[in-house]
Amino acid sequence: MSNLPLSGKLALVTGASRGIGAATAEALGAAGAHVILTARTVGGLEEVEERVHSAGGSATIAPLDLIDGESIGRLAQAVSGRWQALDVLVLNAATLGSLASVPAIDAKEFARLLTLNIAAPQALIAAFDSMLRASASARVIAVTSSVATAPRAYWGAYGASKAALETLVSAYGEEVKNISSIRTHIVDPGATRTAMRARAFPGEDPATLKDPKVVGQAMVDLILSDRPDGYHHRVD
Repeated sequence: MSNLPLSGKLALVTGASRGIGAATAEALGAAGAHVILTARTVGGLEEVEERVHSAGGSATIAPLDLIDGESIGRLAQAVSGRWQALDVLVLNAATLGSLASVPAIDAKEFARLLTLNIAAPQALIAAFDSMLRASASARVIAVTSSVATAPRAYWGAYGASKAALETLVSAYGEEVKNISSIRTHIVDPGATRTAMRARAFPGEDPATLKDPKVVGQAMVDLILSDRPDGYHHRVD
């Protein structure tokens, strides 16, 4: 494992129990990183952990609900007690919510969506900021959607949360780029075969969509690249 490009690096992936998060975690593990897998679903995390190990990688599962703000602090405390630096933070976990017109958005559901899609990433950045600064080449990657910059009818709630996420992570990048080695990147996976995509487009043939593994590998390629801070990458 020592000759792999991310050997000795520590990565944390949210929403790692399935879809793009799982594929990214597996790609990071295959590249040599030790991957901390977070999600609510213990069974899904264990399956991803087993696949990482079967491929020769290493991973640690950390089941948690990102909507519970205190759980993020506990995670950071546990991770910092074992490792000195965090080299990769992939902010992938998100909820689609109900597709509805802006006047019809349910207030309680909207609050929950904003908590998971934007407040939790901010809390993660805050909790791991010192560990990211301790890395020789940290990367923070936020997973976005085309609706963040190209508004679509009935996608107002989700699109607004992704627009906010892009702004938040990019602002963090601006704050730290001259005083640390941290770089922030925005990744738009494009149409990918995931459970969220199936829910949003129930009539779509999944066979016409790219495998999440394509996105996972694109993430690793981006991390290993010399792309500048704030680089926005769409996976075709």
